[in-house]
Amino acid sequence: MSGKEYPVPAADDIRLTDILRALSDPGRVKMLEVLSDGEYHPCSVDAFGLNVSKSTLSHHFKTMREAGLTTVRIQGRNFDVRLRKAELDERFPGLIDALTSTNAVADLHRPKDAADTNDA
Repeated sequence: MSGKEYPVPAADDIRLTDILRALSDPGRVKMLEVLSDGEYHPCSVDAFGLNVSKSTLSHHFKTMREAGLTTVRIQGRNFDVRLRKAELDERFPGLIDALTSTNAVADLHRPKDAADTNDA
């Protein structure tokens, strides 16, 4: 039995700027990588391999959902999240594949050099 879902923007209302803003946090990019299989994943810290508090993870889920990236399924006391991959691929062809490519994901683990942290 399917549970109630949190509201998400219609596919036509999803804005690229909202997606990019939501993915400006490296933790949410890591979450996108996990979700890129298009399956539902439990809304738990362990499922995403992040070293963050539950409240921070909840904030990440909300930010991604409101940007139109994800949908949430509630079944009893369990919450699961899924990337809206098909809808996003139709609206922005190739975007999710580019954001979850090997090079994009490897960039998450690249240390910042002095030039990246310098304001000058």
